[in-house]
Amino acid sequence: MSVEKLQPIPAIDLINGQCVRLFQGDYAQKTIYDGQPLELALRYEDAGLKRLHLVDLDGAKAGSPQHLSVLELIAQRTSLKVDFGGGIRTKEQAQSVLDAGASQITVGSLAIQQPDLFSEWLTFFGADRILLAADVRQEMLATNGWLKQTNVSIFEALRNWIQQGLKWCFCTDIGHDGTFAGPSLVLYSKIREEFPSLHLIASGGVSKIQDLDACAELGMSGVIIGKALLEGKITLAELLRWQAS
Repeated sequence: MSVEKLQPIPAIDLINGQCVRLFQGDYAQKTIYDGQPLELALRYEDAGLKRLHLVDLDGAKAGSPQHLSVLELIAQRTSLKVDFGGGIRTKEQAQSVLDAGASQITVGSLAIQQPDLFSEWLTFFGADRILLAADVRQEMLATNGWLKQTNVSIFEALRNWIQQGLKWCFCTDIGHDGTFAGPSLVLYSKIREEFPSLHLIASGGVSKIQDLDACAELGMSGVIIGKALLEGKITLAELLRWQAS
């Protein structure tokens, strides 16, 4: 099993240009945080972090990206490698996200609902430009902001997508997200064992620096840190030793 250096990836979720966090994906359970997105991104860059996970929650609702100007500003003012998702439904929208400065396009529900289009994007944009967002409930994929449950196993889906060229995936165990219950290590261990070449990123439940240690031991490529970083449960100082070289 290949092992690479784990990267901490701070997350910024956007609604109306503000930094927010949702609980369990529920727009009605929203926390708004102080600070502009660019300010946060600059703070993360100053702390030595290399990547940023930027989520356009308005775009996810609208079905088209709504915060390309925020992405563009962060891409112009920082050297962070930004993945951007939320409402990307067409090849033209995907291209506009890359043109605005994203390093990767985050694709979720579309991969399940339009698999042929997703396969086309992997070829057209290149597998290193596509980050699959796999939302999982009891090892089965969910779509549409977790509202629709499928009977498709994450393992069955990954097997197919990797055959299509998929290289990058972040996996959110819905039951863990926003709970501080810790990452879904059992699930990630099973995925890593079956698909050792996949660049797998943990998402959901991260609450302490030891969670990063545990993910590193599994050979994960990265850990997305949202609420824990915004609320000081994990500090930027603690992340220093995880700076990518």
